[in-house]
Amino acid sequence: MKTLFLFFFIIPFLSAQNTEELGEVNWMRNYSEALEQSRKNNKPVLLLFQEVPGCATCKNYGQNVLSNPLVVDVIENYFVPLAIFNNKAGEDKKVLEKYNEPSWNNPVVRIVDSSGADLVSRVSGNYSSTGIVDAMIQSFVERQIQTPQDILLLQDIINTDASSEVTFSMYCFWSGEKAYGKLDGVYGTEAGWQNGKEVVKVTFDESKISKKQIEAQGKIANCADDQIKTGSFKKDKDPKYYLKKS
Repeated sequence: MKTLFLFFFIIPFLSAQNTEELGEVNWMRNYSEALEQSRKNNKPVLLLFQEVPGCATCKNYGQNVLSNPLVVDVIENYFVPLAIFNNKAGEDKKVLEKYNEPSWNNPVVRIVDSSGADLVSRVSGNYSSTGIVDAMIQSFVERQIQTPQDILLLQDIINTDASSEVTFSMYCFWSGEKAYGKLDGVYGTEAGWQNGKEVVKVTFDESKISKKQIEAQGKIANCADDQIKTGSFKKDKDPKYYLKKS
């Protein structure tokens, strides 16, 4: 299976400085400008109402769902991400009141069109990846647009819970992404730094390819010096460097 994300789209975001509650998504923070981006790029707005700083549920949602690299890629490629803080005054409060959302609440996701109208039912009380991915798929159904295969595949990964991760150090993580991304059974790659080394985090389906097989192919490509199991991962600022130039 070829890598899922062969194209990288650059969107001019006014991003919030991400916290635990916001995960790794590049969120816009201005409602009007998000709707303008929606009209310009013909993409719906994925609207996150989130408590920042928030409770354990809010932090877990950011750390687990909104930091999953596959979920992040889908959100940023097919939607205009907008974060509204449900515990702030000013413009955030105005948007909160417009959608009649409660303040100081657990995470809520709405997917709206360029006029701000709901495309699907609001996602509330479901703090799993399944909830947000199912809503994203339904938004394509409602617009009578064919759902992209990578989103359907992401749904399969989540539902079967067959995905695993392994991280390798190497001389060049961009080469590593290219080498690992073409392997059948690899669903995603993420370049970054860990323990002072260039590394690639590989997400794969154990039912289709084993960790040993991935490592063997990595060694052939000189992209598997060591398997990294400890340390904090820091994502590269220029992801999918080779893929987006191909």
